[in-house]
Amino acid sequence: MTGHPVIFGEVLFDVFDDGRVVPGGAPFNVAWHLQGFGLAPILISRIGRDDLGQQIRQAMQDRDMITAGVQEDADYPTGQVRVTVQDGQPSFDIMSDAAYDHLNADAAQKILQQFPVTLFYHGSLIARTVPMLTLLQQLRTAVGTVFADINLRAPWWTRQQIETLSQGVTVLKVNDAELAILTDSDTGLPQLELSAQHMLDKYNLQKIIVTRGADGAFIRSRTELIQAVPSPVPKLVDTVGAGDGFSAVCILGLLAGWEDALTLQRAGWFAAQICQQQGATSNNPRLYADCRKDWKIS
Repeated sequence: MTGHPVIFGEVLFDVFDDGRVVPGGAPFNVAWHLQGFGLAPILISRIGRDDLGQQIRQAMQDRDMITAGVQEDADYPTGQVRVTVQDGQPSFDIMSDAAYDHLNADAAQKILQQFPVTLFYHGSLIARTVPMLTLLQQLRTAVGTVFADINLRAPWWTRQQIETLSQGVTVLKVNDAELAILTDSDTGLPQLELSAQHMLDKYNLQKIIVTRGADGAFIRSRTELIQAVPSPVPKLVDTVGAGDGFSAVCILGLLAGWEDALTLQRAGWFAAQICQQQGATSNNPRLYADCRKDWKIS
């Protein structure tokens, strides 16, 4: 695989009730995993000129990640989100007006001109302001493949925002609850399959990936519907970042040309590993080394 996946969006710190403060944000988590898989992602984000921002940069440097796309802001702080976990399920209280809400468009454009790009990933939180939604749309027009992961974090989304950012997407990922909300339906499997087909047609997607937590996941493409049973989680710690791990493997599979069934199986397995640790990212090099070996990633 030549070129770099570009990961666009927020980088922030997850602040847990037990006092842990760890780097996070869906784009950062995805970039972290892709680096572990050997894909050399380029994260385009913005941090504050503060202690938390320096921790982010240092963590990336320690992992040999490309930091050229990470901007610094003297006026706005590095983002934070308070994470509360009950029965393994997280809830999020996201700080407003963080550094990542003020990305410099010219600097971001220059990054895309500096590196060969294979794919453009983004979530939906970064689009909570009109300027960032506009920048997102401008940047991804230069890239052929766009992978969007919808995360409906109240109060930071609107239907119009999701409508706008879903236009021009190649692969859209949602969970079952998000798909039900966006299509005014329910989370029963027959209805989810119909809703996925509706979204596929409405936005002219190549694929839509729907995760269903403990019930597995499925991919609806133009030609087929592929379902996967859930991977076992022998010891659930929390589900923080499990969806981001799932997305990272889906991106890997897309770039490597895997069949959808294989992608789902591997993505589900990796997400299950994330559920058995605290937080969204792993510092265990063995996890990624085993994936590269077993999945024959060069």
